[in-house]
Amino acid sequence: MPFTEEHDHFRRVVRSFVEQEINPHVEAWEAAGMMPLHDLFKEMADLGFIGLEYEPEFGGQGADHLFTVVLAEEFGRADHGSIGMALGVQVDMATPSLHRFGSPELKERYLAPALAGAMVAAIAVTEPDAGSDVAAIRTRAERDGDEWVINGSKMYITNSLQADWLCVLARTSDEGGYAGMSQIVVPTDSPGFEVTSKLDKLGMRASDTGLLNFDDCRVPVANTIGAEGMGFQQQMAQFVEERMWANYSSATSLERALQRTADYLRQRIVFGKPLLKSQYIQFKLAELAAEVDILKHYNYACAEAFMAGRDTTRFATIAKIKAGKLSREVADWCVQFHGGVGYMEDTWTARFMRDTRLTAIGGGSDETMLQVLARLDGYWA
Repeated sequence: MPFTEEHDHFRRVVRSFVEQEINPHVEAWEAAGMMPLHDLFKEMADLGFIGLEYEPEFGGQGADHLFTVVLAEEFGRADHGSIGMALGVQVDMATPSLHRFGSPELKERYLAPALAGAMVAAIAVTEPDAGSDVAAIRTRAERDGDEWVINGSKMYITNSLQADWLCVLARTSDEGGYAGMSQIVVPTDSPGFEVTSKLDKLGMRASDTGLLNFDDCRVPVANTIGAEGMGFQQQMAQFVEERMWANYSSATSLERALQRTADYLRQRIVFGKPLLKSQYIQFKLAELAAEVDILKHYNYACAEAFMAGRDTTRFATIAKIKAGKLSREVADWCVQFHGGVGYMEDTWTARFMRDTRLTAIGGGSDETMLQVLARLDGYWA
């Protein structure tokens, strides 16, 4: 990859931030079940982490995509997955459609504060009966004069307990399936909106995740992102960027986990010698490292294609499948090679296993990714 000295400098800044401002607080945030996102995003915005590729007119950095690659990779070095996921929502999941299709007024009111770290954003697509099958969503927005009246529910919504606004995908016409959906900015102080519960998750425990309810929730029709009825298409493009972020971050996270495991095995003496002297362990770690390297460089091919203006759906889909399966495998071997201590909650391996398990589910399950790939490659009847 053509990383420059400027990219390398940015990498050092991000790594220092993760090591000094994130990792020391992980235990407290996990105990609280939440991170102070407004404070953190403000600090990150001041350092130029948010809105890297967005237009400077609204507070973006106007940088190239490799800066996003660096940011995602370095947040993969955090001691938990919650912060990388929360930041990913802010920079690559809830805001891309607004940046690309939103009106100037909508950008000024919601995008600019999000890029400044003054507002927390969330993406609201998943519903109790519609996860990977986005065409099955039921949340509906009906027009009443100059307002949308929204009814329905959303669940598994990251950042939602702290969010100032949501990018909501809702049905705005009677067309079924993939048609007739729109993306709408919904401020969380809108009458009729409520976070009905904070969900208790297996992993990502420092990330607030909510069940949302819309009961005659009213917002201006002017809050529609892009063209009415184009929400599904816009959201699919947003999903691709979400998956790219997750893939970039996963590669670094897995690489670091293998390195940490090797460091432990150098110190762990069994039968009079370090465990790392076992040829079986050496070969297994080398094999896993090779797989992670393949993922990392496939990610770079994806990034290059993205910068060239090509459709990266296939790249992002394949990398997501690879990252999901490899995350499970690496996490399992890290616990195994740590032995009993790896099974303890106060060892990093336990949190790593819990957090990385989401990789194969969130942002599109492995099975959904295979379905997408089958369609792209013509293996579909």
